[in-house]
Amino acid sequence: MSYSLATLWHERQRYVPGVLAVGFSALLIALQCGLLLGLFSITSIPVDHTRADIWVGAPEVLSVDLGRPVPESYLLRLANQPGVETPEIYLQGFSYWGKPNGGSELGVVIGSRLGDDSLGAGRELTPELRARLTEPGSIVIDESELGRLGVERVGDVAEIIGRRVRVVGLVHGLKSLAGPYVFCSLTTARPLLRLFPEQTTYVLARCSDPASAPDLVERLRGYPNMSAFTSEEFSLRTRMHWLTKTKAGIALGCAAALGLLVGAVVTSQTLYAATVASLREYAVLQALGIPRWRMASSVLAQSFWVGVIGIAIAIPVAYGLSHGADMLGAKVLLRPWLVGSAIAVTMTMALLSGLAALRSLRLVEPATLLR
Repeated sequence: MSYSLATLWHERQRYVPGVLAVGFSALLIALQCGLLLGLFSITSIPVDHTRADIWVGAPEVLSVDLGRPVPESYLLRLANQPGVETPEIYLQGFSYWGKPNGGSELGVVIGSRLGDDSLGAGRELTPELRARLTEPGSIVIDESELGRLGVERVGDVAEIIGRRVRVVGLVHGLKSLAGPYVFCSLTTARPLLRLFPEQTTYVLARCSDPASAPDLVERLRGYPNMSAFTSEEFSLRTRMHWLTKTKAGIALGCAAALGLLVGAVVTSQTLYAATVASLREYAVLQALGIPRWRMASSVLAQSFWVGVIGIAIAIPVAYGLSHGADMLGAKVLLRPWLVGSAIAVTMTMALLSGLAALRSLRLVEPATLLR
């Protein structure tokens, strides 16, 4: 290892392209996958930002934004289950927002209870905002959606399917991928979604013991004409639906694979060229009785350190760029398991590049010293 590091330092100009290629590959993989996770985490915001353990909805619901009306009588099915605290209804659906200056925008109306113990009210809805939403026709939106919806400030009015609504507050961090989220009370949401009084979109429940939620879901799936999920299952189901529906994951995955391929080719050629340039040194070693496998291990050690140095450069840059992306409104999630996976893939690529560079050692012969 010490010999390999010394070689890298003294011949650093030869190895810089390989280090940069490895760093670029690690950076691209981490950022592309982090952007993918961040993009699709937005779709499950209604699930992730509530306090419910159980979600019950229409049969075969694919995503939280694709819920269909179900009877409110499903409340009784949950209330009769042991270990279930008081369930509640949750309204969500698409509706058309009429901009004050003309035009329309597809929005996602979310109606929930507004009490302090509400399961469906997002954590961003403070007690003050929930108190304001008790006024009929009042709504709360995300601050980043103001321009998209054609309003400028709290107090502005607009229309949703011809019904007047007034913005009474703003939240942060609840930007939507499909249509802007519009938060309101159950009373306000029902006519905006054109639901009958005995209808709801979902029934939410909380378990006295959250660990029992999967068992409860299995029992609830025995009922006909409804589906049941834990919050984690429904969140993942929503994100996977959007992933397969939009094909964005395939596009980002192809871009990451292309970066990995470019990095592998450049690194392999860099190590190969560096080994060829050092053939006389390797010939001296062979003339001194150093076995060929020791020289091969030296090349592999060099590829290992090229990978380590490239990753050491790429990971801090990836975190810095993800922070900059967050400031610009793009969500990049660099989970520890994702960063670890990017490191493992990149190191594997670097070592395989080292193996590919070993073909140059076939040219090593002591006779080359006489030329």
